[in-house]
Amino acid sequence: MTAPSPAAPLRIVIADDQASVREGLVLLLSALPDIEVVAAAADGEQAVALVAEHRPDAILLDLHMPVLDGIGTTRRLAAEHPGVAVVVLTTYADDGSVLDALRAGARSYLTKDADRIDIARALHAAAGGLAVFDPRVQATLLAAATAPARAEPEPATAAPPPDGLTQREVEILALIARGMTNPEIAAALFLSNHTIKTHISRIFAKTGSRDRAAAIGYAHRHDIG
Repeated sequence: MTAPSPAAPLRIVIADDQASVREGLVLLLSALPDIEVVAAAADGEQAVALVAEHRPDAILLDLHMPVLDGIGTTRRLAAEHPGVAVVVLTTYADDGSVLDALRAGARSYLTKDADRIDIARALHAAAGGLAVFDPRVQATLLAAATAPARAEPEPATAAPPPDGLTQREVEILALIARGMTNPEIAAALFLSNHTIKTHISRIFAKTGSRDRAAAIGYAHRHDIG
């Protein structure tokens, strides 16, 4: 009597713009017997192309990537390859990032604190149609779900922020303009210091600010804060 053949490993694509992170994930997950990494991408456009080429079961995706970011990539994959499960693995666990990713079509959302067993479990669950969230993300979703509704919703015709700033970046810039330090901003927004530093780097780049004083001047000129 022939023994049953073992189940085929889960075929995945990994997408992260940081080479060290991307290569580390490939090594960690390739070492698992139930995971086969078929390709790795450095940006969103490359991720979409590799999914089209390899037809994996799932993709492990960072949110902040060049060319096409994680949200845009997730939307493209949901529209063009709905059978491929999207699992977000990123530094960001703020409500905007989590909700935007889920609305775009992500099935699971993990932060980079997750170990390889948690990541593998989330990939298998997502490929099976289930959703997995790590504790930080669950707390974010719960807070978003229980937050009181605003008395006066923002008008739909409000002008977009200047120079491509996101609403989160405007919020952080306003706190900088009030003289708050990075740890104080992180505490106020329930984000990590690393996340705040990343946002501030993007703010400096978009506003052409060389330092905090220049960013504060920019905020005052644009009535931010």
